[in-house]
Amino acid sequence: MSRKDSRPARRLHPLALRIMHWINAISILALIFSGWKIYDDYPILSWLRFDDAYTLGGHPETALQWHFLFMWPLAISGIAYILYGLVSGRFWNKLLPLSIGEILKTVGDALRFKLGHDDITHYNGVQKLLYLGAIALIVLQILTGLAIWKPVQFSEYAALFGSFQTARILHFTGMALICGFVVVHVALALLVPKTLLAMLTGGPRLEPAAAPAAAIAAPDVPVSSN
Repeated sequence: MSRKDSRPARRLHPLALRIMHWINAISILALIFSGWKIYDDYPILSWLRFDDAYTLGGHPETALQWHFLFMWPLAISGIAYILYGLVSGRFWNKLLPLSIGEILKTVGDALRFKLGHDDITHYNGVQKLLYLGAIALIVLQILTGLAIWKPVQFSEYAALFGSFQTARILHFTGMALICGFVVVHVALALLVPKTLLAMLTGGPRLEPAAAPAAAIAAPDVPVSSN
């Protein structure tokens, strides 16, 4: 007879993870909109401008203040999120392993409108790729952002990117890719509303793993004394 696991069932998205998710989401949006205003003052592509209606700050100087304000919550919460994912094992359980075959299968299912959404506790190949890519992009944005922020004080560090302009181009490219991720992420959340609700409420409760074989109780056997 096996012992029942006394550990309570945990939510799919624990409270700490939900808090970090929404801090990251708000910070990323604020950084994107303020970054567009900063970009307009010193554009990389001469033909690309962002309308003031879609920017944050009103003036480049004010936009910089908003940018500096929200870069710290993103950096701190982002680092905490990565550490949480590694220490808790969430990254290994949810995002790995990932194979090209799994990605192609998910894309094929989506094209045939056979992509299942019943089990939100399981990430498909495209979701795994998107989340891993988003984590890598945020790390890139933090690194290139530091090089752009203090190019003189961090001159040796900034030189790792080749030049100040190269760091700006990488930062801009990362922003564009993150915008693409946000669009896809929001679209998927709207298509499957229960995934959005899960990030607000915690989602379904997950039963703890079964007790290991070593923990199986042995039947009571009377012991005779000699």
